[in-house]
Amino acid sequence: MDKDRIAGSAKDFAGKVEGVVGDITGDAKREASGRAREAAGTMQNLYGQAKDAARDAGETAAGYAKDAYDNSGDTLRNGQQAMAKTVQDNPLGALLVAGGIGFALALLMTRPPRRPPPRWRYYG
Repeated sequence: MDKDRIAGSAKDFAGKVEGVVGDITGDAKREASGRAREAAGTMQNLYGQAKDAARDAGETAAGYAKDAYDNSGDTLRNGQQAMAKTVQDNPLGALLVAGGIGFALALLMTRPPRRPPPRWRYYG
């Protein structure tokens, strides 16, 4: 729990008390001051809640990132093993896929540069 939430709740309660006292005694200035303090306390409490939510979200994201980092070696290793098994089961298909990828990359890398379209000028 954030200190802003505690201080905001205290101000909110004090403002309510001051507003009620001002209402009972008929002192409009004290009642308005109490309502203003109550509003300030409510805002400070909401600010503290937002800080708590942001802190919790950051800690959760850090936990997920740590878990993903810790398990990344296992995932990579499992993927390599699955790829090796697929290549062993179907070597011709793997060779054709690798050749197709290499051919596509060669076409992309040896393509002539684009020339701008010719400009036709009309001198009339």
